[in-house]
Amino acid sequence: MAPKATKAEKKIAYDSKMCQLLDDYTQVLVAVADNVGSNQLQNIRKGLRGDSVVLMGKNTMMKRTIRVHAEKSGNQTILNLIPLLVGNVGLIFTKGDLKEVSEEVAKYKVGAPARVGLVAPVDVVVPPGNTGLDPSQTSFFQVLNIPTKINKGTVEIITPVELIKKGEKVGSSEAALLAKLGIRPFSYGLVVLSVYDNGSVFSPEVLDLTEDDLIEKFAMGVSMVTSLSLALSYPTLAAAPHMFTNAYKNVLAIAVETDYSFPLADKVKEYLEDPSKFAVAAAPAAAAASGAAPAAAKEEEKKEEPAEESDDDLGFSLFD
Repeated sequence: MAPKATKAEKKIAYDSKMCQLLDDYTQVLVAVADNVGSNQLQNIRKGLRGDSVVLMGKNTMMKRTIRVHAEKSGNQTILNLIPLLVGNVGLIFTKGDLKEVSEEVAKYKVGAPARVGLVAPVDVVVPPGNTGLDPSQTSFFQVLNIPTKINKGTVEIITPVELIKKGEKVGSSEAALLAKLGIRPFSYGLVVLSVYDNGSVFSPEVLDLTEDDLIEKFAMGVSMVTSLSLALSYPTLAAAPHMFTNAYKNVLAIAVETDYSFPLADKVKEYLEDPSKFAVAAAPAAAAASGAAPAAAKEEEKKEEPAEESDDDLGFSLFD
């Protein structure tokens, strides 16, 4: 039988393992593990096996390992992980897609009963209907002001009741009632709190952004930069096209009101002197924009027009 490893040997092994993970992985999900059991954690490890590794441990030990490894390796970016190690958290090192890994972790949630003193993570509502309890159990409902009636020898809840609100502690009466009703209102699992990607730290909500969301946000940013640049008359790449256009309009206005002219103003002056030329020039563009719709409409009109009547259709000849 192999001798049991000492506490110091376990620390050395843990430190070595974490250093190896910090060298091999540049993406880390920081997840809180409150109320997560060992069997549940084992299932999560099995589900992520292949491109991800789950590492749990004491925060002080993880912080020390990160600091020492940063000094030895010169990789100062991993120090950004230290402020994230607060509370009962674990690290998920991964080489896979961050969104997919986060979604996979969220699958492993298990139902849990409402224990006394536990802070409710969600609102708990008792639905109406037959409880299957005998009338002697009505005292539980009376204490919690839940309206009931006796129906066929069992207690029936008349209306839905919000038993516990999110953030409140579960009392003994609420816990006993939920246990009798067989309701397991809470579910627990690893919850991703932060994402570390090659030195950058951001919220997991960023993983839900689509390409359309990024384009929209980028366009909004460009619009704000353009507006600010135009207001301050400060040239930027975003505002340059608008500045050139506004400058052209100003010079064109002067050319129209005076005898001064330049090539880009000559045609405008020509149109102003003879508007019919503009109508002729604009006609092909309008036709191209409308496409074949007018032509199709004319063809349809031709089909609907009645054919001209011939002499035979009239029943006599004009020369009779």
